[in-house]
Amino acid sequence: MQCLYLALFSVFVYYAQAQSLVQDAKYNNKELRCLVCQKSIEELEAEIKKIDPESTVDVGGYRLDAEGNYNHKTVSMAKSEIHLSEMMETVCKKMDNYVRALWKSNGTLTLFTMLSPDGTMNGDFDSVDLIQDMDLNESLKYYCEGIVEEYEEILIKLYQQEAEDVKTRFCFTETGVCPASADYVTRREEL
Repeated sequence: MQCLYLALFSVFVYYAQAQSLVQDAKYNNKELRCLVCQKSIEELEAEIKKIDPESTVDVGGYRLDAEGNYNHKTVSMAKSEIHLSEMMETVCKKMDNYVRALWKSNGTLTLFTMLSPDGTMNGDFDSVDLIQDMDLNESLKYYCEGIVEEYEEILIKLYQQEAEDVKTRFCFTETGVCPASADYVTRREEL
């Protein structure tokens, strides 16, 4: 794990010298919180997709009802409240892989992942200006933890109901973390 952090730091230093850095600009905290919400859901969805669809878990009580039957059922691991809660506890650690940046083409704030899921460098470094901030992006993890803690039940409910477009429903509709009029939806620079 320390090797990963050392490699990440080395790569960051290399690219920091090779491109312009924007000094710790003060951006709208609501905008940043909205971006963190969306990236957190993207990370959670990636983890859920890794779950074997055939994996199931028994839920419910093991007490007999008045008729002598057990009140439990089998659900997909991806819908298990306990499993979803455990994944939510770890998803915010993935915010360590993100930095604040501005797309060079339009100056839009984004959360930029340093490493791709396969461990290679993100190929879009030339398309962004990294934002050098005083807290070394610890606020990203802080915002993620706050959102997950505050709205965990809503998020679990959405996944258990197999809601469509969980990111939009969770971040915009159900929680209001992102204002409905927000035009800073996570977007990739148009090339």
